[in-house]
Amino acid sequence: MKSRIVIAGVNSGSGKTTITSGLMRLFTQKGYHVQGFKSGPDYIDPSYHGVATGKFSKNLDTWMLGEDLVKELLIKNSQDADLNIIEGVMGLFDGRSGSEETGSTSHLAKLTSSPVILVLDARSIARSAAAIVYGFMHYDPDLNVKGVILNKVASQRHLTILEDAIKPLGIEIIGHVMRNEKLAMPERHLGLIPATEMDHLDDQLDYIASELEKTIDTDKLMAIAAEAPDMPEPDTLMFNQKQHNQYAEQSVKIAYAFDKAFSFYYHDGLDYLRHLGAELIEVSPLFDQKLPEDISGLILGGGFPELFLEELRNNAAFVSDLTAKYKEGLPIFAECGGFMYMNKTISDFNSKATTMLSFIPGEIEMTTKLVAMGYRQGKLLQDCIIGKKGDLVKGHEFHYSRFNIDDNDAQFSMQYLENEKQDGFCTENMFASYLHFHFAANPDAAKAFLDNCVSFKQAEGE
Repeated sequence: MKSRIVIAGVNSGSGKTTITSGLMRLFTQKGYHVQGFKSGPDYIDPSYHGVATGKFSKNLDTWMLGEDLVKELLIKNSQDADLNIIEGVMGLFDGRSGSEETGSTSHLAKLTSSPVILVLDARSIARSAAAIVYGFMHYDPDLNVKGVILNKVASQRHLTILEDAIKPLGIEIIGHVMRNEKLAMPERHLGLIPATEMDHLDDQLDYIASELEKTIDTDKLMAIAAEAPDMPEPDTLMFNQKQHNQYAEQSVKIAYAFDKAFSFYYHDGLDYLRHLGAELIEVSPLFDQKLPEDISGLILGGGFPELFLEELRNNAAFVSDLTAKYKEGLPIFAECGGFMYMNKTISDFNSKATTMLSFIPGEIEMTTKLVAMGYRQGKLLQDCIIGKKGDLVKGHEFHYSRFNIDDNDAQFSMQYLENEKQDGFCTENMFASYLHFHFAANPDAAKAFLDNCVSFKQAEGE
């Protein structure tokens, strides 16, 4: 495969998303075909990569996907790229727990034999920066830390001190970024604002790229990326010929919500549905008047419906059409933001409740504190459109809202093995929960969903 590199941080907030996205835009401007990747389960950072490169960024999560599928997806998505840039998650060694590396950027970098560039936030630090870099270089001797970018440098004197301290370590200083408020990306409760909501992101990325070009040695970066060895294909392939187009003859059309309110998807997961033979069609609950014609299923992904409550409620034509299709038995898979949308109401951060779809007899309450975050494995509590009672699914949970429902009415969709918490809701033709899914990581659930879509289509044709 072609050149690849990992941009990792010492910690969350080190500036790696700004630097990674800026480098992606800079190399794209230079004429390279750049493919972006994101370590871990994050949706928002990849949306910046997509704008920077003009291509959907892909997630590589060693816990959710497993080692073979991570290798397969990296090889599959990198074929047409001159340069593959992988942004890390949190700090370089942060993963599922403190006792293992699974889910960490370091695990991914070693698994894919990718060289690592470390982003160091240099605020309020001088010679001590060398101790930090030294620790990251030597903590795991199997990791190939090849260079460092010094971020948020205060002055030329500050830069000189940092360089004098780090150079004796024998690691390349790839460049630096001076403190500059204009480089900052806007944030809110779940982190960065998604790219779909930013009207001037192209201009911002152009500015960041122009600043990085002044102080980052792109030739050094390309040389380091070119050192990455070829990767052999894994023994087991998910995107294999046996599964390719096995649903194509049934002409399964699935709509999926994609707009400012719903934009969180693992794009390789959607590609897996396409690989199986499904046709996927975008739809906007914010702006479209109805669902696409002749669909056999609907996916309502994650996002920020809480920020578009009036728009979602006031799109009466779409709500009416979706309600009618649901009552006809259309299979609906909803996760996190989509799950919230299906409840009776969502109360915003000021406790103002707005009526939603009411397919679920519950209420969503936005909170100022994080309610849940982390990898989850769930056991299905009911037979449903993605499997049988007792089947296991896995994904990631991250939300600032609470699901409130009368337990007497509850038909919880799953129970998490990690904390025994029950989550979500299901009916005969709907599965909804806070869990963010990757369909390629849950192939049995993907096929069960498509089987139910086929059954609905056949019943409609009778």
